Amino acid sequence: MQLDSTELTPVVNRLKRAQGQLAAVTRMLEEGRDCKDIVTQLAAVSKALDRAGFAIIATGLEQCITREDASMNKKDLEKLFLSLA
Repeated sequence: MQLDSTELTPVVNRLKRAQGQLAAVTRMLEEGRDCKDIVTQLAAVSKALDRAGFAIIATGLEQCITREDASMNKKDLEKLFLSLA
């Protein structure tokens, strides 16, 4: 199943933001910053990635329902969804 890239613009933006946050985590580690600050920033990256993944799956699910896409069945979508859990 191909996803409509125009519908995923917010997801792309979220991933770019997460990429910047991850770079900040790396920098913080290299600078010897406080563990609490590093873990807080890392948790933010993780949450952003999870939200992006769920948004991608939701978009795919919506497309399967509205367009009756036969390339993904319920089991495949469930497996994708659970891979983020």
